[in-house]
Amino acid sequence: MWSGSMLVLFVPQCKVEPLRFTPHEPTEAESWGRVSPGSYTPLSTSTCMPPLSHSRWILQGLRQSTKIFSLPIRGQRWIATKHPKGFYPPAREDLEELRERTQEFARREIPEDVAQRTDHENEFPNKMWRKLGEAGFLGITADEDYGGLAMGYQAHCVVMEELSRASGSIGLSYAAHSQLCVNQLMLNGNDEQKQRFLPDLVSGKKIGALAMSEHSAGSDVVSMKMTAEEVDGGYLLNGTKMWITNGPDAHTIIVYAKTEPQAGSKGITAFIVDTTSPDTNGFSCARKLDKLGMRGSNTGELIFDSVFVPAANVLGLPNSGVRVLMEGLDLERLVLSAGPLGLMQAALDITLPYVHQRKQFGQPIAQNQFIQGKLADMYTKYRVCAAFTYAVARDIDEGFEAPEIRTQDCAGAILYAAERATECGLDAVQCLGGTGYVNEVGAGRVMRDAKLYEIGAGTSEIRRMVIGRAFNREWGVK
Repeated sequence: MWSGSMLVLFVPQCKVEPLRFTPHEPTEAESWGRVSPGSYTPLSTSTCMPPLSHSRWILQGLRQSTKIFSLPIRGQRWIATKHPKGFYPPAREDLEELRERTQEFARREIPEDVAQRTDHENEFPNKMWRKLGEAGFLGITADEDYGGLAMGYQAHCVVMEELSRASGSIGLSYAAHSQLCVNQLMLNGNDEQKQRFLPDLVSGKKIGALAMSEHSAGSDVVSMKMTAEEVDGGYLLNGTKMWITNGPDAHTIIVYAKTEPQAGSKGITAFIVDTTSPDTNGFSCARKLDKLGMRGSNTGELIFDSVFVPAANVLGLPNSGVRVLMEGLDLERLVLSAGPLGLMQAALDITLPYVHQRKQFGQPIAQNQFIQGKLADMYTKYRVCAAFTYAVARDIDEGFEAPEIRTQDCAGAILYAAERATECGLDAVQCLGGTGYVNEVGAGRVMRDAKLYEIGAGTSEIRRMVIGRAFNREWGVK
């Protein structure tokens, strides 16, 4: 059992600095835009950071210290429906420490050259999965029984934000694995399924994905064409899935298919497909997509040609796939909203040093009021969106006994953050001028990455409809 005093062994008298954008001494290359200005500058000069190998132990220590100081009144027993077993809301100090550890991980493992190479080569650095697993990040919302940290949704947003700040594409693949796959299994899997799949997913030994969209079924997902025909001992899956994040690399995929096509939304079933099983020899990735942004977050078109899935791999109940989908949809929106937060921070990381170093007409361009206005807008948008996302996450975590998860809050958080992140990316390019328009500098990458969040996981237009319909339901209007 870890305790707060044991945690001190790894971070002795370490001063935790507040989150801020810290300028640094520019290199000549940065001054002329040959590398990304201010590229992921350290936020603290503290020298008491532990080695990376201790990261997972420290996060487990945070988890246990939170548990110690948040114990319920004797005799009470909490039953969390959306949270891991034994979950207690993390203290603010724990989340600040987690943010610091994630920043340290990103500085070591996702420096600017890794982020740029991932984007330019359109290839995910696959060794990153084991590193993320060793740091404990892949099981933030998973039970400790399966190797997870059981820290909840505020913690998940913190990690998602800071990884996305370093690389939007690595952050997106992380979310597809840890939220769309791992958390879906946590929420809907039975004990046997969790024991079989979660340990390898949490450790990073295997890669996870979720496959729902199809060529003709994007926003209208219920119109999917993929079928699952019941046979002796299981089902045969036939059809294709499109725009699947992590699809070209995934070992474990949650797949939605129609078991009773004539029943519409009531005939959809969720399956856990193990692509490494000999029974799935009809599975293939037709192509990896060449995207505008989020390059390196490997995305593909998947083909299922009479792929056998055993009945033991049905996630939830047969014909209850929509319930499984809805069980985690709002939480997915919430965690994904932290991705644009990281990209807004990245835009500021690039822009702030540049405008204070670049001189025109004998003075830094930051002294021009037009530039000051853009900086003010970028910073304010980030702070507003961060306040929105973390307020919703905090309410869900603190109400873990019977969490009230409001669709309009989760959809609103990602709707607003996604659109503001695109604006911040455009402003970063504009502030850097010609330097921002070349691919050697990260401003264009941030802008391209941000746009995906207005399209993927539900377009901005669909999110507005979802929010409006949520209010209609509350007022009894159909």
